Amino acid sequence: MSSMTTVTTAPYGTWPSPVGAALAASHDGRPEYLGAVGEDIWWTAPRPAEGGRRTLVRRSPDGAEESVLPPPWNVRSGFTEYGGCPWAGVQGADGRPLVVFVHFPDQRLYGWEPDEPGAVPRPLTPVSGTGGGLRWADPVILADRGEVWCVLEEFTGPAPTDVRRTIAAVPLDGSAADDRTAVRELTGDGHRFSTGPRLSPDGSRVAWIVWDHPRMPWDGTELLTGSVTDDGRIEDVRVVAGGPEESVCQAEWAPDGALLYLSDAAGWWEPYTLRPGEESPRALCPGRGEEFGSALWKPGMRWLAPLDDGLIAVVHGKGTAVLGILDPASGDVVDAAGPWTEWAPDLVVRGERVTGVASGPDRGYEIVELDTRTGHTRVTGAAHRDPVDPAYYPRPEVRTFTGADGREIHAIVHPPHHPGYTGPDGERPPYVVRAHGGPTGRYYLAFDLEVAYFTSRGIGVAEVNYGGSTGYGRAYRNRLRGNWGAADVADCAAVARALADEGAADPARIAVSGGSAGGWTAAASLTRPEEFPYACGTIVYPVLDPLAWADGGTHDLESRYTDSLIGPVDEVPERYRERSPLHRADRITAPFLLLQGLDDAICPPEQSEALLERIAGRGVPHAYLTFEGEGHGFRRAETMVTALEAELSLYARTFGFERPDVPALELTP
Repeated sequence: MSSMTTVTTAPYGTWPSPVGAALAASHDGRPEYLGAVGEDIWWTAPRPAEGGRRTLVRRSPDGAEESVLPPPWNVRSGFTEYGGCPWAGVQGADGRPLVVFVHFPDQRLYGWEPDEPGAVPRPLTPVSGTGGGLRWADPVILADRGEVWCVLEEFTGPAPTDVRRTIAAVPLDGSAADDRTAVRELTGDGHRFSTGPRLSPDGSRVAWIVWDHPRMPWDGTELLTGSVTDDGRIEDVRVVAGGPEESVCQAEWAPDGALLYLSDAAGWWEPYTLRPGEESPRALCPGRGEEFGSALWKPGMRWLAPLDDGLIAVVHGKGTAVLGILDPASGDVVDAAGPWTEWAPDLVVRGERVTGVASGPDRGYEIVELDTRTGHTRVTGAAHRDPVDPAYYPRPEVRTFTGADGREIHAIVHPPHHPGYTGPDGERPPYVVRAHGGPTGRYYLAFDLEVAYFTSRGIGVAEVNYGGSTGYGRAYRNRLRGNWGAADVADCAAVARALADEGAADPARIAVSGGSAGGWTAAASLTRPEEFPYACGTIVYPVLDPLAWADGGTHDLESRYTDSLIGPVDEVPERYRERSPLHRADRITAPFLLLQGLDDAICPPEQSEALLERIAGRGVPHAYLTFEGEGHGFRRAETMVTALEAELSLYARTFGFERPDVPALELTP
């Protein structure tokens, strides 16, 4: 098809496409949580067709790649509901690997020696029947001590906020499998949240990051260090960096014992170093106006990794994230060559080689290795293979729009694109304006078959990195403070208006969509047609009632998130009602699709059901699809297929074109 010279004219939205929903679902997810075990690189990989589980994959130096854990093993932590690094591995004295991992169904830590004939994973931690039980993340194996150190999340009661967290040591001999008292707690500092430990090269020092309600980790955290005693206790704990308005998102130890960390003290997440014996840290490359870190949603994220020769591998950029090598002496950064525009916070260093997970607009996330001696990059695992002719992929445009007050609004625009079809003269294409989740997050300049599903059919997609998004500095991020449900809605509307005004989109055929916090923005946008009159909306596992969130209606991590997003509820209760899509449901007139996982602990189905009650009998066309066994973020292939086809059917019905290739969506008036 890429060599086709004949182009057919057909209405936008009706174009045939080889990018089906099943194909898009099969490519959902990415390799994650890289680690080196001896000479091998390991990572977790998604298996949408196997109930949405994640497996462990191992790649040896000869290029052999294998999934080493068969079903039903599911390597995934439920820590804070969003998870965190769920595994660690070391090479034993006999050259064989020892692996520790979290199994998602019971959240226990398991120890496993994969090269031992007949070996099966054995539990290292007990099961707790209290609330959400015991959860573990960000493990570090200390084989010489016979322990694995990690961060423990323990529920103390039935409520989602009845929880405590601490760094703990778990015996590798399995003695804690049935005995909670055998778990040795290492920190008793009383902080609500904690990452896992980072041990100095000689094991004498440890660093970790903490924060407390009502702050989120991108608002303010503290970097703590302590001394490790001979008997494995942590003493002399002190605060090294951070505070209420300074976010430290990562800390690592350099081979020479210097502490490296990422802080936004100067307005951007930038690298700092604190050398042994020094009292004041030093910024390594200040003033670049780029992010070297991002929102610490899950413990175990790694944006920087020190090399043995003193150089530092970094992921950096403004509105994007590329791999570079930082010379701390000069502050210079040299970027890796290649087609990858987005590198995940997942760096691993072995000698002079840096391995990470990277993607580009025309290639999915894959394992890429950089040789810092030669500057050569190569794919070493999970290699991208085109599932269809790349001629069907979107052609993204990185755009900066202007809001009503002159503010910048960043977005990635994907116009309709098909190698063999074009729209009729004079017809403008329909568009979907997307709001990302978080809301402290962003869209990435990365391969996404879900976007291609729409663009290859003649429907444009605009992904809006509204004020509050990461990637553009703290000031841009703070634009959402007190303005959630207003600034995000206005920014999405400004992009929709601009696309219509410049003739790129049909103003009568623009939809809004989003999941999680993006679902809030999509729903709130439908209640504010004065901002922009969207034709319809897709709302996926949304936040709808922040009052319920502030009253124990969500998980602990985000239970005080609205204090910064909207304001303290006891100070501005009227703002909560005025912003809530649930309390403004009488203003919704556009058709919408509501998608909800029934096991969602973050945005529970009660909120979606409350919205349906508010619009009952009002004649608003809508459809509500629920999915058993799905939580926050759909993982099963069959769920993703149903959701994607239902969304396309909504647009076909609302925008006025036929799509006989997907089931017709029944809308309830």
